[in-house]
Amino acid sequence: MTTAEISLSADEARRVALSAQGLLGAPDRRAGVRGMLRRLGAVQLDTISVLARSHELVPYARLGAVGRKTVETAYWTGGHSFEYWSHAACILPVEEWPHFAFRRRERRARGHRWHILEDRDAACAAVRDRLKADGPLTTTELGGGKNGGEWFDWSETKIAVEWLLDTGEVVCTERRGWKRVYDLAERAIPDELLHDDIDDHECMRRLVAQAGGAMGVATRADLADYHRLKGEQVEQVLPETGLVPVEVEGWGKPAWADPAALEASPRGRHRTTLLSPFDSLVWDRPRTQRMFGFTHRLEAYVPKPKRIHGYFAMPLLSGGRLLGRVDPGREGTTLLARQVSMSGRKAVGPMAKALWEAASWVGCDEVRVERCDDAELGEALARVLTEG
Repeated sequence: MTTAEISLSADEARRVALSAQGLLGAPDRRAGVRGMLRRLGAVQLDTISVLARSHELVPYARLGAVGRKTVETAYWTGGHSFEYWSHAACILPVEEWPHFAFRRRERRARGHRWHILEDRDAACAAVRDRLKADGPLTTTELGGGKNGGEWFDWSETKIAVEWLLDTGEVVCTERRGWKRVYDLAERAIPDELLHDDIDDHECMRRLVAQAGGAMGVATRADLADYHRLKGEQVEQVLPETGLVPVEVEGWGKPAWADPAALEASPRGRHRTTLLSPFDSLVWDRPRTQRMFGFTHRLEAYVPKPKRIHGYFAMPLLSGGRLLGRVDPGREGTTLLARQVSMSGRKAVGPMAKALWEAASWVGCDEVRVERCDDAELGEALARVLTEG
């Protein structure tokens, strides 16, 4: 293990991470959503839509009130991105296609994902023929995704097209009405990128370096989690990534930093905003706890009586800290703060600002607090919201 010659305070590490994630300093509106995607390397997708879907909330947090149509257009037109398995199902810059060859090879070697086809060759051939003849299609347009049973009771067509997606013959080029739109990779991916020539070691090296750049400073576990690699895979390539060993106050674990992030001397305006629970700043729960002292848990799949913070609790980022969270909802043109928690009086003003900004972004003209875990803070928030 290389000895760290650079030491960072906890606050310095936090600023490096925020800057790397595009949440410190002036928003890069010229680069826009596509520039943000290249910077992060992956934007997670999720079915839940409260204020908006998670992949829309990520650019909103960094760039401000970008129109939702503008966001979708940036992601899904011009061949700039594709959907594949990274941290989870993610939108990825098309330039990263070759670096996920290791995962496509892994899926092919496994032979199946969850479902097994009776005649995989025939089912896959039928999907290929339809896409070749008719162009990009959804599962419905291919013939339907279900056999009529539970949600996981997939039709042969759905199993086949997802297998082809996993292994790289088919690519998801767009989400239309939240349905994947499939196309042949040979048609959708630029010729210079359409190959699996890069070996597993180089794929890992590139993805670990990219994760390090996107996080600024990270432990081995952080680097592994970003694109869901294994710890030993990260360990093997770390010396070749260009990341430098650092010691971070209070982390108690070896860490590595992007030299460019260290040289940038992070400074500028901190963004005050609500974050998607799936935002890459907070999607790694142990890292969020270590860096912000903030316990973050998605409760959408927790039975309602057992929820503490609500269905889709969004952390409040302000001044480079996580100061609370809110479970939002909408009722006509009113944004509802169904459940709010804040870390003291200092969080009231930022929470009010973030709620009003979010309300304006989604077309609401009123904000109403339904419940706060601290009655006094809830009353103060309601007053500030009324005044603002």
